[in-house]
Amino acid sequence: MMTSSKYEAYRESHIPGVDLIPKHWSTVPLCAISKMKSITNCRDKELLSVYLDFGVIRFSDVNEKRTNSTSDDMSKYQEVSPGDFVLNNQQAWRGSVGVSKYEGIVSPAYIVLELKAGIDANFANYFFRNGAMVSQYLICSRGVGTIQRNLYWPQLRRVQVALPPLPEQQRIANFLDQKTAEIDDTINKKQRLIVLLKEQKAILINQVVTKGLDLDVLMRESSVEWIGKVPAHWKGTKAKFLFVQSRLPVRKEDGVVTAYRNGQVTLRSNRRTEGYTVAILEQGYQGIRKGQLVLNSMDAFAGAIGVSDSDGKCSPEYVICDPIDQDEIIQSYYALLLREMALSGYIEVISSAVRQRAMRIRFNNLSSLLLPVPPSKEQSQIVERVSVISDRFDSLIEKLNMEIDLIKEYCTILISNAVTGKIKI
Repeated sequence: MMTSSKYEAYRESHIPGVDLIPKHWSTVPLCAISKMKSITNCRDKELLSVYLDFGVIRFSDVNEKRTNSTSDDMSKYQEVSPGDFVLNNQQAWRGSVGVSKYEGIVSPAYIVLELKAGIDANFANYFFRNGAMVSQYLICSRGVGTIQRNLYWPQLRRVQVALPPLPEQQRIANFLDQKTAEIDDTINKKQRLIVLLKEQKAILINQVVTKGLDLDVLMRESSVEWIGKVPAHWKGTKAKFLFVQSRLPVRKEDGVVTAYRNGQVTLRSNRRTEGYTVAILEQGYQGIRKGQLVLNSMDAFAGAIGVSDSDGKCSPEYVICDPIDQDEIIQSYYALLLREMALSGYIEVISSAVRQRAMRIRFNNLSSLLLPVPPSKEQSQIVERVSVISDRFDSLIEKLNMEIDLIKEYCTILISNAVTGKIKI
């Protein structure tokens, strides 16, 4: 690969977002190298979809939760052949397009274009998904708001395409295949390291919270089945002798407090204000104060347990606890302990449920549990050690995520430069 500085070998592209292209490249409208196709009644073929990050993929390969549904009647779904250019007409402006490697069918709402001879499908996939082309899909799209915009062929057909000779297309595609494979391998290694760091962090926190800070201390059986052995000098007491359930009134100025799965308990306004279900009548809401131990009864099994950092109000579904003896009980330690109990799966075991994933933990479930009681000074030391562990691992993970973002940005620029002739290959 060689970066060219001979601008006399370039000319104006007349393509939005692309300033110069090599002189020997042609510039043609999309309709000159493609034609619409809409072959239906192929319901027995494999269902495909177009995703922002992946292009055209098999629908069966989608791992994330599917929010879109397929029709029972597949007769109107369109046939796609390998090498066809497919656009999600409502999301093309975001980059949900791609050249298919597969044979199958796609939604009747998609645009399917058959590419003409002289177009390398692999090069076309890189080119049609680069930022300059995506900006053209946005210009051609029509809609209200910024969530959904429809793209239509009469506007799309006039989009300008920069096209190198076929042998050069193939060289560019082969170059990008090699480079993106190397980049993907680097990203995968960093992502695997992040997983390992998260696992190591969880193991260390569990060890500190349930076994204490001194690994050489004499241990005894705790009679707490999800913990096993604990330091011999720790006491064991049922939760009802450690906590009482709080029943504070709601004040007029109170904002809504939410317990999140990462253990944070804070005002919703501190995180986000959209996407919540809001009760029309706030019947049963209870007051909550900074420093109280809070369990989201319906989400505690997933770790939604913590100490509130805010005054406010919360759902009647929340269990709010106050220590009976404030000198003996450090709330933040028990928030960590109960989160470990949740992550071990034990809260799910003891919670009542009328259907799967609808379990609720109540104060009476909690009150009968036997819990370890380290000395209060040791509870505080454990909380501090967990904070240090979390900060150290979170810093490493954040650094790796930043590196991944930079690598992805480099990859995007590399592809854009290659498919627009900024680098000579």
